[in-house]
Amino acid sequence: MQGFDHAVKDRQTVTTSGAPVRELIEDVQLRPATTHSDQRGDLCEIYDERWGFTEGAAPFVYAVTLHPGSIRGWVIHLEQDDRLFFALGTAKVALYDAREDSPTFGTVNVFYLGDNNRALLRIPPGVFHAVKNVGHTNALFINLPSQPYQHTDPDKYRVPIDSEVVPYRM
Repeated sequence: MQGFDHAVKDRQTVTTSGAPVRELIEDVQLRPATTHSDQRGDLCEIYDERWGFTEGAAPFVYAVTLHPGSIRGWVIHLEQDDRLFFALGTAKVALYDAREDSPTFGTVNVFYLGDNNRALLRIPPGVFHAVKNVGHTNALFINLPSQPYQHTDPDKYRVPIDSEVVPYRM
């Protein structure tokens, strides 16, 4: 068969039941959300402390919109977890484990989340993350970080989106 010697066989990406096959970065959690619809609209639970996404309620909550094609990141925290809930649009979320003592050091995870795949994503300290709107409408996510934002001394560090520090391009 001409050209077949250049073809690369697909790798398994899901199980026969449809569950993703991937190694999550250590301490990253992804909880798909269930949306309940009726004649009035939709209801979707965002966060419940019983889900184990760190102890206690979120002390600070904020919403972020991204215009089509825009990118937020790369950012990293040293103390706080980010708990991002993707509600509208289509967001590509990339994570890079920069923790040298982590069993998943150097691992990259990529998720496509939004109104067709709502989920709560926990990102632990020491993991770089970036979010890109890959849809045609605004995207919306809500952050429920584990600590309130410290305006005078933010636990937020940034590197440029094209930095060699992160071995992934958005």
